[in-house]
Amino acid sequence: MKKQTSSWLGTLILTVAIVALAAVFLVLLGARFGLWEPIVGFGLIRSYLNPLGYGVTALAVCGAIMLLVQRRAGFVKSLLASLIGLGLLTPMIKDRLSPPPRFPPIHDITTDTANVPAFMVLDDNRAGARNTLEYGGAEVAAQQLQAFPDITPIQSHQSATASYIRSLEVARAMGWQIVAEDAQGLRFEATARTPVFQFVDDVVVVVTALADEASRVDIRSVSRIGRGDRGVNAARVRAFTEAF
Repeated sequence: MKKQTSSWLGTLILTVAIVALAAVFLVLLGARFGLWEPIVGFGLIRSYLNPLGYGVTALAVCGAIMLLVQRRAGFVKSLLASLIGLGLLTPMIKDRLSPPPRFPPIHDITTDTANVPAFMVLDDNRAGARNTLEYGGAEVAAQQLQAFPDITPIQSHQSATASYIRSLEVARAMGWQIVAEDAQGLRFEATARTPVFQFVDDVVVVVTALADEASRVDIRSVSRIGRGDRGVNAARVRAFTEAF
């Protein structure tokens, strides 16, 4: 009878851990399936991931110790549950061991801070937007230059038309949704989503013809939500540049 009870206890602890893990995956993927807005999933993870991880780990460790000391069945299940709990705490542990870089509180990144690429189709009425598309000026430019000095225009040896076509190819390959194309103006606007929480950001790409059949490609990426973007827009511009 004791063996059955303790085995049931191990099963219960493991079940709790699996349900907690499933809940985390649901929160992470909820926006992708249209269950809620990205900010909801982000807020839930930020508020509850660590407490959930602590709770599962504590429950599993206590259960494992009790079952081990009493030499009853269910220890392995409790041990597996503790590993799940530690897995939920992995992001926090990683940040403690290797603190992430600190980024300035900006969400608008552009390769040209002097003549900032403007949005012609996307505007401040875009769905879910809390940030304006009006550039923040010299202060934002100075913060970007200090934090991301590598964000510069693409200098291409291709013609402007070829660079425009190539830019569209790169954008589509990166999964951006093209909102507006202007082949004559050599510019297009698009939306891009962050991979996990599916936050929507707005992007504009402008190609300028230069002498000797060369061209210049400028990119601007703006978050719809949040004062800071944790480097996401800079990483997107950098990835586009590298892919180009």
